[in-house]
Amino acid sequence: MEDNFIPVIGLEVHVELATKSKMFCRCPADHFAKKPNTQVCPVCLGLPGALPYTNKEAIFDTIKFGLAFGCQINLLSKFDRKHYFYPDLPKGYQISQYDLPLCYSGKWILESGKEIRIRRVHLEEDTAKLVHQKVNGESVSLIDYNRSGVALMEMVTEPDFDNPTEVSEFLRNAQLIVRYLGISTADMEKGSMRLEANISVKRKSDPKEFLPNYKVELKNINSFRFLEKAIAAEIKRQTELLASGRKPIQETRGYNEETDLTFSQRTKEEAQDYRYFPEPDIPPLRFEVEEIERIRTQIPELPRQKKERFVSDFGIPVNYAEILVSDLEKASYFEESVRLGKEHGISPKFLADLIVNKKMQDAFPEPAGLVKKAVELMKRDFASYEETKNAVLEVITEEKKAVADFQAGNGRVLGYLIGMVQKKLKGRGEIKTIEELLKENL
Repeated sequence: MEDNFIPVIGLEVHVELATKSKMFCRCPADHFAKKPNTQVCPVCLGLPGALPYTNKEAIFDTIKFGLAFGCQINLLSKFDRKHYFYPDLPKGYQISQYDLPLCYSGKWILESGKEIRIRRVHLEEDTAKLVHQKVNGESVSLIDYNRSGVALMEMVTEPDFDNPTEVSEFLRNAQLIVRYLGISTADMEKGSMRLEANISVKRKSDPKEFLPNYKVELKNINSFRFLEKAIAAEIKRQTELLASGRKPIQETRGYNEETDLTFSQRTKEEAQDYRYFPEPDIPPLRFEVEEIERIRTQIPELPRQKKERFVSDFGIPVNYAEILVSDLEKASYFEESVRLGKEHGISPKFLADLIVNKKMQDAFPEPAGLVKKAVELMKRDFASYEETKNAVLEVITEEKKAVADFQAGNGRVLGYLIGMVQKKLKGRGEIKTIEELLKENL
């Protein structure tokens, strides 16, 4: 019965921008681990009569991110008031964007070739932070306003995802692009990147464009792995409800990793419940086409383009390129090593192999150190493949207990076997080749 249903998943991705000051005032934006309520002013405390003014850097960073995802840019944009009551929202409303966001109608192509549509990327202010703790033996909730008013960028996708794996791939790319652009650390442990998923389930027999008339929002997700498990659990819950003839209610839910179940938090609000209207204290934002194009020229080479260039220009395997571009610092380290290695006739693939498989960047903080080591390795008299293979077979024959332990699942014994092969070869064997031959023959 469950095979008759398919998931419909959309995402909301919140990213705290790494601006020096907050979105609508001059208070410092770096709030992590700071003494509570020490980075506040009348504006971010929401005191009566305080007037906000916009952070230009945050606006340009948001446009830059939208362009990286192929979005259109609204040449006329504005801020709106989003009304709701919660203790972490001192004004009783949040300054956000509603019908005229900065960016709209973008897209991202997954590795499978599937297109994910980006509905919008907009800018708003972050809320304060609730701290739950015990005071004199009593459970209380305290409020730290240091985070209140920090520039918060939100990306909203269309419900184009079918499974948790697609969601994870997309989000990892989004995080990487944010870091390449230098607009945020996107550190999920520190809360500078926060994830929400909207999940529904429909029958396979429904038309492709059909969307269920409900959705469940998963909130408070702090890792990609956690999100994958939460989505899978919620899909299972909804599928079982629909299979039994019941319809899931529209609500916000959390996820308990210990029970592998989602749990209800509150009923989900609709847009009209927020009573949006234009923010009267902030003038509309107007942009010229030339201004947007100038921002576009500031976008650096992004991970996907860098990966394709590493493969085509340097001749390295795709999996090597993926590892190298997964961190901008590592990618830059590799490129500088290639530049220096060219003078010594060292191939980019040889350098990539050292970085990816032997983590030479940890041992040699400077690319020059890696190149020096590479030159030494190239001068060594390595054992031939046949010589290495013979030594491997001899060790497998001689070290029966170690071999039995490895085959019983003790992976740690592999290092011992490699060492015994190297002993036979008097240190002339290539570790990677020895390891591959051992695994192949065990």
